[in-house]
Amino acid sequence: MAWQLHYTSARRGPTGRAGFQFVAETPGLPDGVRAGVTPYLSYRPPPDAPLSPDDAELAAFPLSLLYDRVDGRPLLLRCRYLGRDYSGRYGNFFAHAVVAEPEDLEGLRPAELWHAPHWTHDPAPDPALDRLDELTPGAALDPEALAAWLAGRGPDDPYALLGRLVDAVADVLDRGHGRVVLVADDVELIARWIAVVSYSVPVEAAARLSFVTYTGDPGGAAQRLVGTTPAIWAAAQHHASHAQAFDLRGGTGSGTAAGTASRFARTVAACWRDGDFGGLDALAELAPLDDPAREGAAALLALCRGDTTVTVDEEGAAAELLSRHGSGIPEWVWRDLVPGVPSMGLDLALAVHERARDAGAAEVARQCARRVADRVAEAMARASGLVAVVAAAGVAERAGVSPDPARVAEAAARCARAGAGDVADALSGCPTALRDALFDGVVGGLAESGEAERTAALTPAACDLLYAHAERLRTAPAVACAVLASVGRRGPGRRIAVTGDLLRLDGCDPDVLDTALREVWATPPTVAECAELLDAHGTSVADRPALAALPSRTLTRLAFPGGDRLADAETLRLAGRVRDLVPDGRSGRDAALVQAYAKAITAGPPDAARAVAEIAAADGATPQLAGEAFAGAARRLARRPPAYRAELLAGLPTGARARLGARWTAELPARARSGRVPLRGDDLERRNDLVEVVLRLRARGGGDPALEAWARTAAGRWLAAKQLDGRLSRSPELRAVLRDLLAEDASAREGR
Repeated sequence: MAWQLHYTSARRGPTGRAGFQFVAETPGLPDGVRAGVTPYLSYRPPPDAPLSPDDAELAAFPLSLLYDRVDGRPLLLRCRYLGRDYSGRYGNFFAHAVVAEPEDLEGLRPAELWHAPHWTHDPAPDPALDRLDELTPGAALDPEALAAWLAGRGPDDPYALLGRLVDAVADVLDRGHGRVVLVADDVELIARWIAVVSYSVPVEAAARLSFVTYTGDPGGAAQRLVGTTPAIWAAAQHHASHAQAFDLRGGTGSGTAAGTASRFARTVAACWRDGDFGGLDALAELAPLDDPAREGAAALLALCRGDTTVTVDEEGAAAELLSRHGSGIPEWVWRDLVPGVPSMGLDLALAVHERARDAGAAEVARQCARRVADRVAEAMARASGLVAVVAAAGVAERAGVSPDPARVAEAAARCARAGAGDVADALSGCPTALRDALFDGVVGGLAESGEAERTAALTPAACDLLYAHAERLRTAPAVACAVLASVGRRGPGRRIAVTGDLLRLDGCDPDVLDTALREVWATPPTVAECAELLDAHGTSVADRPALAALPSRTLTRLAFPGGDRLADAETLRLAGRVRDLVPDGRSGRDAALVQAYAKAITAGPPDAARAVAEIAAADGATPQLAGEAFAGAARRLARRPPAYRAELLAGLPTGARARLGARWTAELPARARSGRVPLRGDDLERRNDLVEVVLRLRARGGGDPALEAWARTAAGRWLAAKQLDGRLSRSPELRAVLRDLLAEDASAREGR
């Protein structure tokens, strides 16, 4: 039931005053309705209309039918210009308002009430208006009449205009603000277009589509669809540049809204062109005008009708629609979709399959499963990366379709040959049932790829995943070497196991294998690790140059600084193990040198002398190791008593004796080396010990010229001679040797 109100300028209204006022209304009007209607009550004549129109001219003034909502109730307001008021002044108009409850418009579009029989042209003489039990649509704006009118528009293309107009209205509804302006001299033309748009959307959407057929202020109108005249728009458009405008006079909708219509809008226009009101109902059932899924609804309807021009983006919108609405998709969609399945893309076919299966639409689900399989094969064939291959396989799995493992492997191999950089992501995301096929394809493709492509593909993450299936790498030695080298280099704790994997590879190029082993062992092993390597792989270590050198590298690193760690128990155990398993080559000789070092610093003089001589000779050993071992042995032997040291020197070959003597003098403080005095404490003791070593060696019938020359200098000064004489007071034989040594120096000076 609806209430009516009449509004105009009257000499004397119900309240007894003059001027614009409500002159009649339905009794029992709800509170607030009159105040809610008041802001909409206005009429501004077109600027090019006659200022003093007669009755014939008044009929040409545009009627204004406004539809909006007031406090949740539909408001329909029809305004007609009357010209003069009771006082003879121009500017009077008559407004007839109808305020209804929402259920009063159920099943109706407000635009249908353009020529409704309840409208009156003049104010009622009785201030009490009847309630309207029913809102009856007017004639000439039913869908069939409007379709005939559009078809008869002559050479113009009203359907292109309709498409752009529908998009513009949808955009305004999406944003929730703004307006679409319809410009024409004939308000009847504007009303027809508003009616066409209203019939193009569901009843619920039409109820939210506010409009006004004519306004003198299009920039200030609050409605979404706004009609006005060319003269008004020419003056207002600069202040309403945000509005989308359509000039309806040419029939093609020229103006700010020109452009290509969306799939939804084109579908709406096609339905009008074909008189297909069922299609409009179908669109409305799938998605209303203000629903972002409307593009998907149009695409879905096109597929139902066998349209093969649906784009990838439109298919994506259709898939989104299906995912959103699920079981809410009408049953007729599943029935009608069967012919459209062969043209569907992968994502849409999958979405349709899932929803059809849930809905019990067996035939569509079966057709889509077949389509998914075909599309998966196509996607794999053109995939540019492994992740794309895996994605296609995942889609197939979701659809319950098992891709051919051979195709998966073939696609993976092709991508790997091209240097695919997504190996890790693909392997970790691949369906379990297809992982072996993907793995074999990747490995096979990498085996056939160039070095640069293989390096790019084998990232650390990819290598770790491939290493988890190391046995499957054996068929591609080059790939296996690269993977194992990466894993071993980055994981010291896995180096021994990785080395075993490398040694067990069949058909591997020796140089490639050695390169991988060198990468794994770029950092020398610890003593324990080297021993474990020898225990694990035995004589295989000697067979591979990259491994055979590892004991030498380990022992050489232990020698610095000064060979202190060469005598450790674990070092000596390693040296023994090396000599057992790798007796030949540099590692074996280095191990022998380490054992000689241990003997040199622990054995009696004869054996120590032989060990020092062996270290000094360093036959085939690593020079750095030999040098540090000799320096360390010399430093530790310098701590032995003079008698031991003299006997040791006596047992050495001449060259080794001279070298050891030079090390001992070099270890003395600078003042002691030069013979300068005075010396105190340890420095004095060390000098005197070394002089005694020289004297004892001379007494044994041996000697070293450089040591004796130093001793003469060191003992030749008065204080040094006195100190040494006191030290040797209980060794008359050594005192005699000292006198002879010094006498030789004096004789040499006299001879000069």
